[in-house]
Amino acid sequence: MTSGRTVLTNLTAATLSEQSDGYGLIHSAAIAIEDDTICWIGPKLELPEDWKGTAQTDLGGRLATPSLVDCHTHIVYGGSRAREFEMRLNGATYEEIARAGGGIRSTVAATRAASEEDLLADALPRVDALLAEGVTLLEIKSGYGLDLNTELKMLRVARKIGELRPVKVLTTFLGAHALPPEYEGRSDAYISFVCNEVLPAVQAENLADAVDAFCEGIAFSPEQVSRVFDRAQELGLPVKIHSEQLSNLGGTAMAASHKALSADHLEYLDATGIASMKEAGTVAVLLPGAFYFLREIQHPPLQELRDAGVPIALATDANPGSSPLTSLLLCMNMACTLFRMTPQEALAGITRNAAQALGQAETCGTLEAGKQANIAIWDVKEPAELAYRIGFNPLNRLYFLGKDITKTQAN
Repeated sequence: MTSGRTVLTNLTAATLSEQSDGYGLIHSAAIAIEDDTICWIGPKLELPEDWKGTAQTDLGGRLATPSLVDCHTHIVYGGSRAREFEMRLNGATYEEIARAGGGIRSTVAATRAASEEDLLADALPRVDALLAEGVTLLEIKSGYGLDLNTELKMLRVARKIGELRPVKVLTTFLGAHALPPEYEGRSDAYISFVCNEVLPAVQAENLADAVDAFCEGIAFSPEQVSRVFDRAQELGLPVKIHSEQLSNLGGTAMAASHKALSADHLEYLDATGIASMKEAGTVAVLLPGAFYFLREIQHPPLQELRDAGVPIALATDANPGSSPLTSLLLCMNMACTLFRMTPQEALAGITRNAAQALGQAETCGTLEAGKQANIAIWDVKEPAELAYRIGFNPLNRLYFLGKDITKTQAN
């Protein structure tokens, strides 16, 4: 028997392979793993001869899926917005909350004031909640610093999370998230600051895997975001965008012209934006947590995205102001109930398509030979149960890079 080899047996595998129909189910399956890689997957009766003497782990007929991917989070931040939430439900207006120090600026102030140690300590429990539901690939954005030192601080904390927990963390620089108070009325000057000072510093420390921006009337115009994207691409960084959440400014089409990995939110996306995404290979990332929390009524154009063949991913959008959500399983249910996605689409949205939204589709997101052995084992019989149940976590065990991390993921 070769060291580093194991076979998982007695399971139903939902491969989520693009070459298969639906979930890509394999019944009475086996998965052959060497070190951190899936070497073979198929019906156990067809297990290759050179694997038949390998130690086997009987999984009791459970369901195996790719481990989960949360491709859009703001999980590193200071402070809390719970009081603001309460004020709003007690009748306070946006203006009243802002005058009381609420809104994104309150998070910016708290994040600027927090140490790296404090930000890390606050973020880890939120990360652990995601890992406990089978997440092994996680994107974390900056964007609550809006100055040089705090943006770097946030990204360093995000990188540290990937060192302290068994999860791959990809970091995204979101300096063009909102206008900081010191640049009030000078948005073009702030964009110049982001492009000329912050982005080069981020790249010099190798702190970002991608660059994001919020293109919206309350944030930045397509022209301003295009400047950020041009600079990002000069520095060799891929881009993604928050766009068409509250209105249609054409930010998605602009991002697609920059070959954006993803465009996220998209409630007001139009046919031009959809066509541009299809041509560019840009993934649509829907964020039902924000839709739910903000009580929005404009649904993203799900059927039009389907018809165009645009890959659709889901993510928690975990953040303090509009989506304090740290459950991808609940995100699946929200996508099905609020957006009318199917359970199969929802599961693909937090595995295969989410991996593609992060530029990681070649290594993870499906159960296929040659992919990383990142595998979630569930105490369910059918994949639809993952989206159907509410407030229920059926994770039995979790493999990350071929190792069973179920008992160690929070240590």
